[in-house]
Amino acid sequence: MGRLFQLQEYCLRAMAHRDDMDSTEDRALSLKHISSLIFVVSAQYPLISYAAYNRNDMEKVTACLSVVFTNMLTVIKICTFLANRRHFWEMMRRFRKMHEQTSETHKIGEALDYVAEANKVAFFLGRAYCLSCGLTGLYFMLGPLVKIGACLWHGTTCDKELPMPMKFPFNDLESPGYEICFLYTVLVTVVVVAYASAVDGLFISFAINLRAHFQTLQAQIENWEFPLSQQDTQARLKSIVDYHVLLHSLSRKLRSMYTSTVMGQFVITSLQVGVIIYQLVTNMDSVMDLLLYASFFGSIMLQLFIYCYGGEIIKAESLQVDTAVRLSNWHLASPKTRTALSLIIIQSQKEVLIRAGFFVASLANFVGICRTALSLITLIKSIE
Repeated sequence: MGRLFQLQEYCLRAMAHRDDMDSTEDRALSLKHISSLIFVVSAQYPLISYAAYNRNDMEKVTACLSVVFTNMLTVIKICTFLANRRHFWEMMRRFRKMHEQTSETHKIGEALDYVAEANKVAFFLGRAYCLSCGLTGLYFMLGPLVKIGACLWHGTTCDKELPMPMKFPFNDLESPGYEICFLYTVLVTVVVVAYASAVDGLFISFAINLRAHFQTLQAQIENWEFPLSQQDTQARLKSIVDYHVLLHSLSRKLRSMYTSTVMGQFVITSLQVGVIIYQLVTNMDSVMDLLLYASFFGSIMLQLFIYCYGGEIIKAESLQVDTAVRLSNWHLASPKTRTALSLIIIQSQKEVLIRAGFFVASLANFVGICRTALSLITLIKSIE
């Protein structure tokens, strides 16, 4: 396993971002930082032009809208990172430091297992998610090339198609306009994949690490041996309280950083589900199109699942601290220590939610959107 958050850091470095800001510095954005944002925003024009040009063809319009919504979501994620880039780097440094401290303090024991295993899971999920996004983008890119290659192989002529449903204000189906537009589309796709892998990957990695540290805190409380000397009790209690406060602070910071992204993820994914389900139902006879939109649907649902799963595990483990206190040998503690433990219980009974407005990142809401998708399939097929 590589360094913690290594893959996400590589994606950010590819987009010209560096961890060169200290905790008190807030540098102005340079052109290289906002160039990716400008680049992705510029793609909205040919996409919307395509939808407007084919406004009487519902199939083409819905195909275009699914890409338009994905592009809009990427714009939100880029803005989220640019607006909070110092906090992102701080969180990465903080979790790396906490991992090192845990490794040094607990050479053998459950605490090390929680954090070490969490980092393995975070590394695997981050790499799998990046691979999923990359393969979806690659499938879009290879589609037109495969069609051109098949036509050349059979000696027939075929109409050139761009990887994405775009219409430029010049002839984009003849050389050299086609080649320029194709390259432009490839570059936009690379930016979209890089930022999705970085921003979404960091969220699930942060969430998994928070869960591991909440589990570590629970293990420390449950394994607390009473009674100890007054000095040792005070030191242990202070360590646990400080740890608990730190985890709640990091959870609130994570929620603050990702508020706009969570809102955009729920709203835009709900819209995407509608248009992609329409594409799936109306292209049942075409295997290539069916595979294309099925993979695209899987990709956007995976993005939503990452946020819902991350929010769910943070909420669940934060509440388990209450249970850990009750399972400990608290009855052997002094009255003063019992009072302090009761305050930890009260604090632990407050849910730590990752939310944006009335949208809460939870598995219940994810299942609700999946049920809506199934209902849309039934509705569209009944209309047809």
